[in-house]
Parts: sequence; structure tokens; C-alpha cells
Amino acid sequence: MSPPALNWVLLYVADTRRSAAFYSRLLGVPPVVEPKSATDFTMFSLPGGWTLGLWNRNEVEPRATLPGGAELSFTEATGDVVRQRFEDWKAAGIRMLQPVTQADFGLTFTAADPDGHRLRVFSPS
Repeated sequence: MSPPALNWVLLYVADTRRSAAFYSRLLGVPPVVEPKSATDFTMFSLPGGWTLGLWNRNEVEPRATLPGGAELSFTEATGDVVRQRFEDWKAAGIRMLQPVTQADFGLTFTAADPDGHRLRVFSPS
């Protein structure tokens, strides 16, 4: 039997419409499934065959009790791109959790989406 295909990320959110608007701006693409209300499910089709799903945490079964428990990572080619992304996201009003920092694995910063999920951008060392 072959290994299972990992190609979905599902985040539990408080307000699906708000999160869909946030990720649409962040990713530069509209969702392929538009949320009709704050409790609807929505999803984005991303390059490389990945899908990002946003599901209202009060609608998922079994219930999700903790908001903001995931981290999405975005790999950039250079430290200059990491620095520019930081400035762009900061100017867009995205909440920053960590400034641009040199870590063991490379240059990085961490931001947060409206539900507190971490958004890490880095350029590998």
C-alpha cells in the first residue's frame, strides 16, 4: 500500500467570512468555495496541489475547542524577500508575533491570522 497523500490543511476559525477575506488578501487568490455566512466552510486551491480549508470551529464534529493551534509556513528564496514580506504584511495590518529574526534554520518572522494561527515566513539557511 502506498503512503497517504498529504495535500490539505484545515484550519478551525471563528468567522469563516472574515478568515476567507484575510486569506484571500494574504494568498492573492479568491476561495474556490465562497462562504455564504460566518459558519460556512470555505476553501482555497493553492499551487502544488494543496488545498487550504477554513471551517467554523463551532460547526466541525467532533468539536474543536482551541482556536489558533496551527502554524502555516511559507518558504522564500532569500532573506531580502523575507524582509519585504514582513514589511508588506505589517503595512497591511497583519498582527506580527515575531520580528524578522535569524534562527538556526534561517531568516524568519511570525505573524498571526484573525484566529491566532501562526503564519511563519522563512528563507532556509
